[in-house]
Parts: sequence; C-alpha cells; structure tokens
Amino acid sequence: MKRTVFFLLLVGLSVTWSIPVSAQSPGVAEHLRKSQQASRASAKKQNRMFKKASKKQRKALKKYAKAQRKAAKKANRRARY
Repeated sequence: MKRTVFFLLLVGLSVTWSIPVSAQSPGVAEHLRKSQQASRASAKKQNRMFKKASKKQRKALKKYAKAQRKAAKKANRRARY
C-alpha cells in the first residue's frame, strides 16, 4: 500500500515538474507588468517621433525666416535704385 502511494506521488510530481512554466497561464501581475512595459515602449516611441517632427518644423521655420530676410534685403536694395 505504501509503495503504491509513493509511486503515485512520484509520478504526479514528475509530471508537474516536466510541464514548462510558459505553458501555464501567467498571473494577473505578470500580465499587468507586460502591458505596462508595452505602454512605456509605445510612449517612448511616440515621444521620439514627436521630437523628430518638432526638429523638422523648427528647421523649416528657420529656413523660411532666412528666405524672408533675404527677400526683404533684396527688395530694400531695389527700392534704393
């Protein structure tokens, strides 16, 4: 009797130890942690895109202001003659 109980216990434990951890469903805390990581990565990516767009806009504004100064200077020269 003791041998069969021991044998069943041994078989049961070996089956549970052989199941990979990833096959079991993750807990709520694990799911929450992964979703927070994903949202942080998404926010970081959006922030990089926003900075890049801002830099492009600043560069375009600088270029436009330079063109305006150049055009005003040219118009001022023509007005003198």
